[in-house]
Amino acid sequence: MTTTAQETAPHSRPRDEGSAVRRHELAAFLRSRRERIAPEQVGLPRGRRRRTPGLRREEVAQLSAVGVTWYTWLEQARDIQVSVQVLDALARALLLDPTERAHLFQLAGAVDPTPATACPSVTPALRSVLEQFEPYPACVQNSRYDILAHNRTYGLLLCDLEAVPPEDRNCMVLSFTHDEWRSSIVHLEETQRVMAARFRASMATHLGEPAWKMLLKRLSAQSPDFREAWDRHEVVAHRGKRKEFLNRYVGRVRVDHTDLWLGPGAGPRMVTYVPADEASRERLERLHAIALERGPTSSG
Repeated sequence: MTTTAQETAPHSRPRDEGSAVRRHELAAFLRSRRERIAPEQVGLPRGRRRRTPGLRREEVAQLSAVGVTWYTWLEQARDIQVSVQVLDALARALLLDPTERAHLFQLAGAVDPTPATACPSVTPALRSVLEQFEPYPACVQNSRYDILAHNRTYGLLLCDLEAVPPEDRNCMVLSFTHDEWRSSIVHLEETQRVMAARFRASMATHLGEPAWKMLLKRLSAQSPDFREAWDRHEVVAHRGKRKEFLNRYVGRVRVDHTDLWLGPGAGPRMVTYVPADEASRERLERLHAIALERGPTSSG
């Protein structure tokens, strides 16, 4: 990775006290993370004459594939722009955990394009709620339809979710591209049309965010069904609805879908499926028993 037009030299801008504070916080944060990493942790020799605690600036620049001068400006709180690609490279080079990575992007005033596999809203208490909701399916999703956590029954409802790579655990991606997930939805065309309309409505407040644009680009490239639904320009709000699934283990299941919002805005939510009839309740209990035999889920 080399420095691009998005990583430019300092230039004149109107004074913004908030931006200046954030740049200084970013500079201090980068220095503190750099100084805590031993060279051996990233495969570099320590050497006998090393006086700098942790990594040197040029080593971070090398590991991130950016210019040394540009990285030095960043640690000096210069007024420069940073692309999400470079922030991603810095996060990896500095071995940031998910919380530190999110803090880095916040300080830089950027949106992390990597689909979330964890969320501050998914607390141990909320994971316990997902478990207590069993034998009924439940999960936590963000507004982009990423599945952030789920219980065992949900993990087998539409496909074997544990077999799906974490970066693909997105209901939009699964509903338009995953064969088993698609075959489990009884009214697939209607479901896809509603999901595309909800996604369009939600995206209106996220139009400039890389993660949303990347998901839209992926869906458009991989699914003719999505392109057709998207071109309708329909929008609908989230609301509860009865759904039917054809599960490969227990057969047809009819459930009532409810969204339980985890904050004041339309962000993360807990999605629950309650059986709509006695036969569905019995089948979900059987599905839960099958899921228990497989052990705990990777997300809780």
